Amino acid sequence: MEPITRQQALQVHRRARLRWEPSTGMHVLQCPGVVIELNGSAGWVLELLDGQLSVAGVIECLRQRFADVQGLEEDVLGFLELARARAWVE
Repeated sequence: MEPITRQQALQVHRRARLRWEPSTGMHVLQCPGVVIELNGSAGWVLELLDGQLSVAGVIECLRQRFADVQGLEEDVLGFLELARARAWVE
């Protein structure tokens, strides 16, 4: 599988559903047979994946929100690779 590029536009996998769980204050990803509780940064990344916005656009949105975070681009790309390997995104 080719590495994810900044030009790609990804989305949450069509068989998964991302939602905010007010009772826990967390994003959760519902996949067939499993519910994954996401940490804050994973939820923020996934909520930006709409199939239209490029990975570069996602990184820029997060950079505006978290201007002082070092290594943001590498962290986002690493997370997206993990998410794709687990079939959370496509």
